[in-house]
Amino acid sequence: QVHLVESGGGSVQAGGSLRLSCAASGDIYSSNCMGWFRQAPGKEREGEREGVATIYTGGGSPVYADSVKGRFTISHDNAENTLSLQMNTLKPEDTAMYYCAAGHWCREWNYWGQGTQVTVSS
Repeated sequence: QVHLVESGGGSVQAGGSLRLSCAASGDIYSSNCMGWFRQAPGKEREGEREGVATIYTGGGSPVYADSVKGRFTISHDNAENTLSLQMNTLKPEDTAMYYCAAGHWCREWNYWGQGTQVTVSS
């Protein structure tokens, strides 16, 4: 079992920055990939959760959604079991609930955090 807790969300004006963190505990070594997903207002169904960025915990190049490339940076600290998402040049369309997830091969997502809200005003 893996427990994920996100933090760092908030409200910011367009062009601003936020840094999200996800603290992982439990049997984290059973997962080899972690990622950030988001669910925009009005898209509450699980299938409408958008992948933002993913990274293998053992190393390798992260993968980003086209909509955030060049603005967001995902990183993973193995020693602290922490996943981070640095978000710069935020846009109103980035407004969403952001979720941390852990799983296998960046395809099967077995564990989810409770989410942290990000609101970007124009």
